[in-house]
Amino acid sequence: MYYQDTDAGGVVFHAAYLDFLERARMDWLRARGFDAKRLLGRYHLFFIVRKLELAYVKPALLDDLLVVSAALQKLGHAQLTFEQHVRRDGETLLRGTVNVACVAAGSLKPSPFPEEIRASLAEEAEAATATTSQLTRTGQPRRHLNRV
Repeated sequence: MYYQDTDAGGVVFHAAYLDFLERARMDWLRARGFDAKRLLGRYHLFFIVRKLELAYVKPALLDDLLVVSAALQKLGHAQLTFEQHVRRDGETLLRGTVNVACVAAGSLKPSPFPEEIRASLAEEAEAATATTSQLTRTGQPRRHLNRV
C-alpha cells in the first residue's frame, strides 16, 4: 500500500478499496479478451457499477502487499455480478459483491451482451455455479444470489 492510499494513521482509506476492486474487474475482463478499449471501440459498450455491497473485515495498512480477486458470480442479460476479495497473506480484509451493468455508449441504457461476449462469459458463469453447487453439497452455507 502506498502512502497516497492511507489516512494520517497509515490505515488504507475506505474509498481506496473501490479503486482496487475496479482494477481487479478490469483485469479479469482483459484476461478474457474484453478490455475496455475493445468493448467501447468494437461494440460501443461499457460497464457501470449498478450495485455494490462491501464488508470491511480488517484494515489494510501502509506498506501491506494486497491481493485483490474478482470472480464471476452471476451472468444476466446485461449484467455481471462479481464476488471480490481483498487479502493480505491469505487473510480476508474485505469481501464484496459488485453488480455491473452493460450499457450502450451513446444512450447509457442497458444493452444485452453481444453473443461473442455472452458465450465466453457463460462458460465462466457455469464454472462459478458448479463451484457454488459443490460448496452447497459439502455443507458450506449456500450463498444468496440476487436475481439479475
